[in-house]
Amino acid sequence: MTIKHLLHEARLLLGIERNTTRNGEKIISAVGAFFGILAVYWGTRWCFPDGFMHTAGTLIMVTSMGATAVLLFAVPQGALSQPWAVIGGHLLSAFVGVSIQQLFPDQTWTPALAVGLAVGVMHYLRCMHPPGGATALAAVIGGAEIYRLEYFYLVMPILINVVSIMLMAIAFNAFFPWRRYPAHLTRRKLAKPAVASERQFELTQEDFSAAMEQLNSYVDITSENLTQLLELAKQHAEKNITHPEHIIAGHFYSNGKLGNLWSVRQVVDAADNQNASKDQVIYKIVAGAGGYATGICLRAEFRQWSRYEVKQQPNGHWKKVTDED
Repeated sequence: MTIKHLLHEARLLLGIERNTTRNGEKIISAVGAFFGILAVYWGTRWCFPDGFMHTAGTLIMVTSMGATAVLLFAVPQGALSQPWAVIGGHLLSAFVGVSIQQLFPDQTWTPALAVGLAVGVMHYLRCMHPPGGATALAAVIGGAEIYRLEYFYLVMPILINVVSIMLMAIAFNAFFPWRRYPAHLTRRKLAKPAVASERQFELTQEDFSAAMEQLNSYVDITSENLTQLLELAKQHAEKNITHPEHIIAGHFYSNGKLGNLWSVRQVVDAADNQNASKDQVIYKIVAGAGGYATGICLRAEFRQWSRYEVKQQPNGHWKKVTDED
């Protein structure tokens, strides 16, 4: 087992995704988060001019807004970032936290119960928002100043914080057509898709629903963006549905499949042999299923396996080789 293989396995175990975000988008996200927290600061100051830093001795900005800023400005199209997730996630979690603290004060398991119930409520009411867990926790461990607020904690600071950061998210993301917030406002111009009869198969919304039910896990993408993503992928695939004409030593080829079936092979040796039954190719799997294994097969079999030639990008992703390359 090589060091490269070990690093590849470690990346998969740690869940480190390959980076597909452009530098410009990263900067936009960082600037947006800056303005988001600034909006929370000034929004609360405007609502409570006489008690800017403290109201009843309590800080008027909850730390969970930092996590919300990450979602609203770095992942504005995500399911966890949508308005109901933000509003319901924070307010319902705050309600759970205050209620649990009043029912079971000063118990060692009270914080755990508050967060656990908050997660359950967010799940059942379809407003899953990870920072909501921190909002519930703050209601329990915030100290006497927080406790004295009781259910007013839902209004100040939670509601004021939430409204402030969401208004900034709507305004800031409106400057960028591809990331307008909420996600429903985003409209991408897609190329005209092929008609169903021109495709070998056509996935439907019902197929997505069945697949999501089988996956049985929360996925941070809206169904609209998921279907749009698939349509873009299918249009990209339709540009080249033939197998590569030449199999060249040193080049990389992909089978074009999805998920665990996807694989990239590098041709190690492919000396031409006029006898097709002896014209063999030695290859090494460099990505995907069966990573770093080697094999040998007929050139015709390798050509049938491969969908197209690929090359690796600086960010680690594999890109289909086109005539322009």
